[in-house]
Amino acid sequence: MTTPNLLFGTLTASLFGAFFHLWRGGGPGRLFLYLVLSWLGFWGGHALGSVFDVNFLNIGPLYLGSAIIGNILFLFIGHWLSRIDVGSGSNER
Repeated sequence: MTTPNLLFGTLTASLFGAFFHLWRGGGPGRLFLYLVLSWLGFWGGHALGSVFDVNFLNIGPLYLGSAIIGNILFLFIGHWLSRIDVGSGSNER
């Protein structure tokens, strides 16, 4: 993996996270959450694309297609999990 591909991948993942934040809203904490989820999903999708040799939207050694799919999955699942209300823990009757 070359340095330009690392920078391009990180920039792409950051843009996905920022646009997701613009779409779903929230404060700075949500922006940080979406950026981290986006980076993890992007590079995890790239790694899976590399392992399974997925030839979909490859740019040099970057498996962009599988990386974008992983990115989107992580963002939606992470957003959904962050919306779960744990509650107060008391069992009032």
